[in-house]
Amino acid sequence: MAKKKKATPVQKDYQNLAKKIEPKRKALPNIFRAFITGGLICTFAQFLQNVFINYFNFEKSQAGNPASAVLIILSALFTGLGVYDHIAQWAGAGTAVPITGFANSIASAAIEHRSEGFVLGVGGNMFKIAGPVIVFGTFSAFVVAIIKLLIKAIGG
Repeated sequence: MAKKKKATPVQKDYQNLAKKIEPKRKALPNIFRAFITGGLICTFAQFLQNVFINYFNFEKSQAGNPASAVLIILSALFTGLGVYDHIAQWAGAGTAVPITGFANSIASAAIEHRSEGFVLGVGGNMFKIAGPVIVFGTFSAFVVAIIKLLIKAIGG
């Protein structure tokens, strides 16, 4: 194991000063806002799913796909308009509900690098954050499928 370097007196003074002037975070209001926002996003997703079932005659097992697509489109649109950032600033982790947070991360990276061109800027940078998530998800699905096949082959 590497030894931890001792802080110099100047570094200790700086750390103490930083601790004094760092704003204290109010955990309970942050948790409440995250819970409410995440819950509202999920409630809206359920509403969309019910709309697709009742008005567009989707089966219950199929209605989640278009509802997810609508959430992705709205998240990317709100990111492009700058609205998502304001919501995320207020709600914190509540906007990290997987599908909307994922869409936001891709859209914001694409917007940030658009000046570098569409291929190398937008295309090359929008998957820097999302790429590992896609790779991990694909690999996890592969491992689960192999395990399922092995269990099916052994146990019947």
